[in-house]
Amino acid sequence: MRNLNVNIFPLSLLFIQPIFMASNLVVARGGVEFVPPISLAFWRWTLVFLILLPFTYVSLKKNFKIIKKEYKKLFFLGSMGCGVCGAFPFLAGETTTVTNMGIIYTSSPVFIILISYFFFNERINFIKIIGLITCLIGVFTIIIKGNLKLLINLEFTIGDLWMLAAAIGWALYSVFLFYWNSKLKIFERFTLISFFGALSLLPFYIGEEIFFKQTNFIPEFYLWVTFAAVSPGIIAFTLYTITQKKLGASLTGFTLYVFTVYGAIYGHFLFDEKFENFHFIGTILVFFGIYLAKKNNVKKV
Repeated sequence: MRNLNVNIFPLSLLFIQPIFMASNLVVARGGVEFVPPISLAFWRWTLVFLILLPFTYVSLKKNFKIIKKEYKKLFFLGSMGCGVCGAFPFLAGETTTVTNMGIIYTSSPVFIILISYFFFNERINFIKIIGLITCLIGVFTIIIKGNLKLLINLEFTIGDLWMLAAAIGWALYSVFLFYWNSKLKIFERFTLISFFGALSLLPFYIGEEIFFKQTNFIPEFYLWVTFAAVSPGIIAFTLYTITQKKLGASLTGFTLYVFTVYGAIYGHFLFDEKFENFHFIGTILVFFGIYLAKKNNVKKV
């Protein structure tokens, strides 16, 4: 009974965290119209760092020796979670469809489970596999609109490869965030991850400015960068870290399936996309799949 009560909060985060994570789709639909993709990712994480730094500066200064020991790991986490996963989805949106992006990105939990299994010996049991398959069916039901022809006729482009890289990047970030123990507190660590994420994007941002698209610092720029920094940035990543600490890397990866459900909801209310029967069916399958995946697999705390 005690274990059940303790786990209610982290399990609820499986459904709360994607509300903020899925708001990144709002940025992808609206923000890239005003801000080039790499610029949006770079300034987003730069702003996250600047927002968090005043609250963590003193403690970071005291823990400088720890930072020196962990900076390589922090750079890797920043380059994966903020660099790859920050810019690649925006780049993908220029040459591929939303349907393709959704299907490919939902492969991330598969990579999370496989990386956890091969590198960290995390167990995979039959119930978790059934939950994973159920979630996939639910997500596919939503993004192919219940029409198998859309899935059969998919044509892959360079944008699909960007999205596949983003899915792998998120898997690497998720697994190593969980297994690399840190002596830094959550917000201290996140401050440095955002800093190294922006740093990893800097040369590509400069290249984009010089050779491709220049950033116009208009009111819409500040609006979208701020929104991207706060909602799918600070809030989503903080809740993801807390969830993962309680439930483990593989199970927390299932937030991506709920992410797809909320994406459909955002599309309905913000972009006038019709909410069809397949959305309801897919939602039920996703939630049931998460229930199966978490059964007998919740990390005891």
